[in-house]
Amino acid sequence: MKLTKQEISWVLYDCGNSAYSMAITTALLPIFFGMFREGSTMDLGYFSSIASFIVALLSPILGTFADYKDTKKRFFAFFAILGIVFTGALATVPNGAWQLLITFYIITVVGFSGANIFYDSFLVDISENSRMDRVSASGFAYGYIASVIPFAISLGIILLIGQDNLLGYQLGFVVTALWWGLFTIPILKNVKQVHYIEKEPRPVHNSFKRLGTTFKNIKSHKTIMIFMLAYFLYIDGVGTIIKMCVPYAQEVLGSDGFDMFVMLGILLIVQLIAFPCAIIYGRLAKRYSAKRMLIVGIITYIIATIYAFSMNNINDVFILGAMIGSAQGGVQALSRSYYAKIIPKKQSNEFFGFYNVFGKFAAILGPLLMAVTTTITGNGRYSILVIIPLFIFGLLVFIKLPNDAGLE
Repeated sequence: MKLTKQEISWVLYDCGNSAYSMAITTALLPIFFGMFREGSTMDLGYFSSIASFIVALLSPILGTFADYKDTKKRFFAFFAILGIVFTGALATVPNGAWQLLITFYIITVVGFSGANIFYDSFLVDISENSRMDRVSASGFAYGYIASVIPFAISLGIILLIGQDNLLGYQLGFVVTALWWGLFTIPILKNVKQVHYIEKEPRPVHNSFKRLGTTFKNIKSHKTIMIFMLAYFLYIDGVGTIIKMCVPYAQEVLGSDGFDMFVMLGILLIVQLIAFPCAIIYGRLAKRYSAKRMLIVGIITYIIATIYAFSMNNINDVFILGAMIGSAQGGVQALSRSYYAKIIPKKQSNEFFGFYNVFGKFAAILGPLLMAVTTTITGNGRYSILVIIPLFIFGLLVFIKLPNDAGLE
């Protein structure tokens, strides 16, 4: 399947913002935070939850406004630029000023996640239902492989300057911001909003009124409601593992069994594994259905999470990373495309706003539960156990949904 110019431009944005996911969400910032502030790195879970809560509150409101004609791209551009600028600004935080670091981090999350509301909803504008699985999977796949480049550059800088030198990580933040900004240009130039609601008088009032009406009537969309419940549960586990894998490994392995640079190298390899696996998921979804492949991905996460509880050395981190990398892109991509098929196209922003609400509230729960469990038990290893039920219950709800054939 050959991608169109608009689809390519859309995919390229994933190549840009995936650098943020890798450097800020997963790898460099958690380490930088640990060097900045004494105490358990699991505390980052509390601040991740605060950022996710802010985005969850904003998502449906922003989505409703952006459904009007010629507004989606403006909202997208604002939040993308906000995230890019403050990602670079992380490098300017004075040593030890961890409160300012966290403030900037929260703003980057708002920018990154806010832009993703509109980026995800552009999928209905650039592609047809029959192509959505492959296009969505291509976004995650090429995002993974592209993010390897700025991350590898950052690792090289850190290695040259020294693992204990803050400057290397700060330069990594700058590299990430520049990369994200570069790959934002094509979508701003080439992608247009196709499905929309015509502008009307009193847009603010009517937007909130439409949001309330949708919220009241959303229970009549049975398939959407079932999906949302399942998604809330299993994506909590996915997002929590992405955010907390480095702090968890640090906590469980301790300083004797944890080599930070080896850990970062493993994360780099995981991206390489995730690239072909995301493409494979997209192709197999065409043959076997997105529903079946999502079930495979969720089961893979259940196995990986159980394995994480017993990890004892850095080799276990590699095995765990390989399992997660094989499923991560497929689960995220097919969740996005499955949802895009079942929502009203003209209200895509509004419904993707709800999609992000469920995703972000889930992202509040997981890191918070892990942080609280670590605080209560005094042992970070037990924190991973709170994630397993979320995958299991999410799977049990998800299997009630119809196969893709019923959505066309």
